[in-house]
Amino acid sequence: MAKIQITELVLRDGHQSLIATRMRTEDMLPICGKLDSVGFWSLEAWGGATFDACVRFLKEDPWERLKALRRALPNTRIQMLLRGQNLLGYRHYSDDVVRTFVKRAANDGVDVFRIFDAMNDMRNLRVSIEAVKEVGKHAEGTICYTTSPVHDIAHFVTLGRELEAMGCDTIAIKDMAGLLTPYVAAELVRELTAAVRVPIHLHSHATSGLSSMCHLKAVENGALMLDTCLSAFSEGASHSTTESIVAALAGTEYDTGLDLPLLQEIAAYFREVRKKYWQFESEFTGVDTRVLVNQVPGGMISNLANQLKEQGALHRMDEVLAEIPRVRADLGFPPLVTPTSQIIGTQAVLNVLTGKRYQSVTTEVKHYLQGLYGKTPGPVNEQVKSLAIGNAEVITCRPADLLQDELDKLRGEIEGLARNEEDVLTYAMFPELARTFFQERAAGTLKPEPLLPREAAQPGGKRFAPNEFNITLHGETYHIKLTGSGAPGIEPRPYYVLVDGVSEEVVIETLAEVEVSGGALGAEQARPKVKAAPSGGRPAATHKGHVTTAMPGTIVDVLVDTGKKVKAGDPVLVIEAMKMENEIQAPVSGTVTNIFVSKGDAVKPHEALIEIQPE
Repeated sequence: MAKIQITELVLRDGHQSLIATRMRTEDMLPICGKLDSVGFWSLEAWGGATFDACVRFLKEDPWERLKALRRALPNTRIQMLLRGQNLLGYRHYSDDVVRTFVKRAANDGVDVFRIFDAMNDMRNLRVSIEAVKEVGKHAEGTICYTTSPVHDIAHFVTLGRELEAMGCDTIAIKDMAGLLTPYVAAELVRELTAAVRVPIHLHSHATSGLSSMCHLKAVENGALMLDTCLSAFSEGASHSTTESIVAALAGTEYDTGLDLPLLQEIAAYFREVRKKYWQFESEFTGVDTRVLVNQVPGGMISNLANQLKEQGALHRMDEVLAEIPRVRADLGFPPLVTPTSQIIGTQAVLNVLTGKRYQSVTTEVKHYLQGLYGKTPGPVNEQVKSLAIGNAEVITCRPADLLQDELDKLRGEIEGLARNEEDVLTYAMFPELARTFFQERAAGTLKPEPLLPREAAQPGGKRFAPNEFNITLHGETYHIKLTGSGAPGIEPRPYYVLVDGVSEEVVIETLAEVEVSGGALGAEQARPKVKAAPSGGRPAATHKGHVTTAMPGTIVDVLVDTGKKVKAGDPVLVIEAMKMENEIQAPVSGTVTNIFVSKGDAVKPHEALIEIQPE
């Protein structure tokens, strides 16, 4: 009998897809004993966006999470998602960094490395696959599935043959956006199993509502391994439900052999855990057949919604989803998976928020068009290319061939803060985030973003302000709708609102806190006071010489000094927004007269960041 093997995703892709990768290690460990007893082929528990989220939001050391999970799961393979030459960051790393990262991850607990490249450029997978084989671990080569005028089944089969020739132990079809349809899945798996000898592993998000049918057709045509997620974190932007797939295959030649009551018991635990993270739930993570057009992957949609919410632009999500396929076509139809999903998604957001396509082009889009991520699947829009990089040379070699070994340099940059080799690798992935993390760790001030109490979402519990209301001031009535806010616990806290349909930002500094029970707030209960807070002392942008940003972010670098002469279009600042770096250009030619920001400053739209005296 052909037994189907299951890889369980609840510890990684499930919560990445539905609650923006926010599950903490403390909520994983108590159930690991039961997870370990199920008999999954593997548990995906590391990699992807979890590394970033640990450092950025949860203030956890991702390597310590891996070691803790390894101790808690002695009988189960731990699987990670590795972005080939990108590892877990958003750029290509030198080969010595790639090999060291794989070695440390294997030593700390990873058994199965699912290795992919966002461009399906096989050159970007070779070193990672070699490194995995060198440490005696399981290398799963990955085909990123997508649809476009330049992708077809013959192309994917060719990729499968290349992966097998590189020494991969299994081949995964990574349908990161839920684009597979049942009969296409059947044909793709059938053709792949005829072309290669290694097992085929299907990973398909449920966003379009088709994944379970795809799973069934896949196993009928030769797939031996499936990715599923326990029901507490399944379906929609996540994956088909583990319990349901196990039940569907029970008693057939494809029986998984897994214990359904045990799975249901574990799912009940995670249902309670999920309630803690209610503030990260999103209306955009359910079944949505529009994904068949916009192709936004399941792991990105909850993060994209959360990022737009933080910028007060959640109401523009539909515009962004419509813009994403246009940007993708301009860039040669890359599969949308990290980092290309972030590259294209961020550019689409910029195009929407600035009101003019490619008025501002991110650094990553420029690097992409220069070939620094690999070969584009199809031809790019030459007009966009010219606008972004002008006549800059486009490389044709493997991008990492241009990189010198950098591990020693990285060690030197973080000396005194890094405690071990893992810290150096964390710094390699996210230099500024890691430096802040290490400094806070040394000072004993690491503090995760707060989780709002569950009762805040319950009727009759603590009362919070409504998110939509009318306000009358000096005889004029305004319609106010709250569209997002900065993280709670940060003072002063920004709130993003629509005032009669116009997006605005207000900054609130709380001077008194009150707890309000059910019922209306009476004057005798409390009078909390708020006041408008200044925006870092920066003036509002009022003339064409003021340099501004299109969306909130953090200053990564200031590229000019006071007194410097610049030309219109020259880069003057680098800002990080939505995890992507973006060069801010001079709007006019002239002389820099004032600089209102420093590296590390948080900035907002409409602020003057630099002042240029026009010629």
